[in-house]
Amino acid sequence: MGQHSSITSLLIVIVAAFFTPLFLHRFRLQVIPVVVAETVVGIMIGKTGLNIVKYDMWLETLSTLGFLFLMFLSGLEIDFSAFARKTKKKKEDEPNTFVLASTVFVGIFLVSLGLSYLFVWAGYVDNAFLMTLIISTISLGVVVPTLKDAQLMKTSVGQTILLIAVIADLVTMVLLAVFVSANESNSGNTWLLLGLFVAGVLFYFAGKHFKRRSFVETMAKGTIQIGTRAVFTLIIVLVALSESLGAENILGAFLAGVLVSLLSPNPDFVHKLDSFGYGFFIPIFFVMVGVNLDLRPLFAEPKILLLIPLLFLALVISKVVPVYLLRIWYDSRTTLASGFLLVSTLSLVIAAATIAERLGMIDENMKGALILVAVLTSVVSPIMFKKLYKKQVEETPKMAVKLIGTNQFTLAAARDLNAQQYETTLYHIKEEKLELLALDHVFPIIDIEDYSFAVLEENGAFAADVVVVLTGNEAINAQVAAWAKEQGVSRVIAFVDSPNTVQELQAKGIETASIALSAAAVLKSFIVSPHIVDMLTDSNAALHEIEMNHSAYHGVLLRQFPFLGDCIIVRIFRGNESLIPHGDTELRMGDRLIVTGSEEYVWELKELFEYGKAL
Repeated sequence: MGQHSSITSLLIVIVAAFFTPLFLHRFRLQVIPVVVAETVVGIMIGKTGLNIVKYDMWLETLSTLGFLFLMFLSGLEIDFSAFARKTKKKKEDEPNTFVLASTVFVGIFLVSLGLSYLFVWAGYVDNAFLMTLIISTISLGVVVPTLKDAQLMKTSVGQTILLIAVIADLVTMVLLAVFVSANESNSGNTWLLLGLFVAGVLFYFAGKHFKRRSFVETMAKGTIQIGTRAVFTLIIVLVALSESLGAENILGAFLAGVLVSLLSPNPDFVHKLDSFGYGFFIPIFFVMVGVNLDLRPLFAEPKILLLIPLLFLALVISKVVPVYLLRIWYDSRTTLASGFLLVSTLSLVIAAATIAERLGMIDENMKGALILVAVLTSVVSPIMFKKLYKKQVEETPKMAVKLIGTNQFTLAAARDLNAQQYETTLYHIKEEKLELLALDHVFPIIDIEDYSFAVLEENGAFAADVVVVLTGNEAINAQVAAWAKEQGVSRVIAFVDSPNTVQELQAKGIETASIALSAAAVLKSFIVSPHIVDMLTDSNAALHEIEMNHSAYHGVLLRQFPFLGDCIIVRIFRGNESLIPHGDTELRMGDRLIVTGSEEYVWELKELFEYGKAL
């Protein structure tokens, strides 16, 4: 009978997790994060509501795995290249993103510390440091999707908001681990945590070494899936090591995510890991958070009930006041909207509240109030951001393209790139002679002494969105491409022919091309399909790739889309899927559309989809 009850409870939770996103989509409630909706559904079917779910070993195990995987993905979401990324030359009125984000977080932490002492004085908690961690944390899981939806990820203000959230997530997680180690009676010495980080460093170098091995790529396919096995092994090993050293298990899972992020995994692999987590384990965890949350006693205890608005107000003050520093560079609405977006908090508050209850620092009612406030912030925060933030009317940002090596190929490419979309610069060795340099050109050609790292960096070769390396020397191409990737350039294209070099560069996330193979392919096309080759030279027949980033058209059917001009959508790439479009095909955020048509209409469509401009 117990086994039957166990399976019934698991069935209810799984069904609830399945239908929640469908419900949000049906009633167009996408503004509410799915994880928040799952928690609310859990409250409805759990102790506070219908009480039809019984907590048992099955749900406890799956819920714990969900929490650990959530912490892993939180670490994986941290883009460490943001700390050192060199983007296009900043305008004079734009801030240094890293310095500003670090300063704002220090302000958030200090204000949170001051507010924490007020809660201690009011008798809600005894430990001000614990309360500081709860108030100062920020949810990456809410910030990242909201910024993507507003097309702000690549803007200065978007990068600043993201970096503040990243720093808050990283610092508060580490401090929580230190706090637990220092306060739990049966934990090890705090200094033993260093052993965990030393193990992490060793795993990082081991992963870096094996990632370059050719057999790993072979074993990553089919039924072996060695990469996925390695990730789950890493999580369990670091979780076990974390617990052995007296730290909280979530630190081990978080560290595993950080290590995988540092290894720059393939986007398809990251998508696969997301599908494991957000497709199964994590929904169970959030539904169970709601199930175990009993809110009824909160309404019977006036002091705890009063805590909810007070804590919510503290979260708002702790973020909005320090973020007001952004007012130096941005308008009041943008600054206030940024502050409200950073108010969102969820995962770490749940972790801290659970740990604090276990340590006897707070009771179950206090834990329930903390989690309820975290859920409320995750609902209110993105809504307030969208209400307050007014998209600035500005020029469409140009993509900075640096072509290293000046020859007939790079010159022709620079000449043909649309000057409205691309800011192109060529780099040329002074001693090299090239008759084509005498031709008129509207793009800068920078003379350099050699292709050394110091010279290229000094001349801004790595301050780009795209770096193309075609010097005529394969070894130089490979080395310069590697430097560019290390400097945080998002797209690096290197021309190489050697299979070993191609494999090494692709393992680093560098795109490779070969003039010899390309020429052979074009020649074959001329012979076999001459009309297809016309598409390579005719601008009105060429294929263009456009990414769909306009939230207003998410879920719209192609036959209902109001503007295409003379453009035809030939193919839609969605994650790993390649879709042949038809009238009933839905457009979705992140879709990459392959379109053909006149350049004028393609450019207007690109502005509409990628930059959200009205036509």
